[in-house]
Amino acid sequence: MIKKTNHALKMICLNRKASFNFFFEDLFEAGIVLKGSEIKSIRNGKVNIADSYAVEKNGEIVLINSHIASYKQASYSNHKPLDQRKLLLNKREINKLIGKMQREGFTLIPTKMYFKKGKAKIELAVAKGKKKFDKRVAKKNKDWNRDKARYVRKTS
Repeated sequence: MIKKTNHALKMICLNRKASFNFFFEDLFEAGIVLKGSEIKSIRNGKVNIADSYAVEKNGEIVLINSHIASYKQASYSNHKPLDQRKLLLNKREINKLIGKMQREGFTLIPTKMYFKKGKAKIELAVAKGKKKFDKRVAKKNKDWNRDKARYVRKTS
């Protein structure tokens, strides 16, 4: 008898500031090279990717400034919380990302981290920064949609 497995994504953390601060052009899924204490800490939910970004180093994409808290039960083999972490992508994807990052104003921002089939994955967005007036327009549209939904609920 074949067992059915749940292939659903188990969300670890979400970067909510990213969609407010950036316009997304493309989304990529990447694996992460992690140590044992890092994956234990991620399974406990002690991770923050709000201020992190990815850059190219020696032909590889590296995640910088992501905070994975130290795992208390790991003694001498514990990791540094703000360490740089290598992202696992195909060579074609890496070349595509490097080409997009070299264009003016584009950067790689992690949008969410999740487990997929037991492996920790991160979703990267090729993003361009929003100006202040863009943020005001986005907030105005969000408020209008909320007020519109309230009005429809009251009239129904």
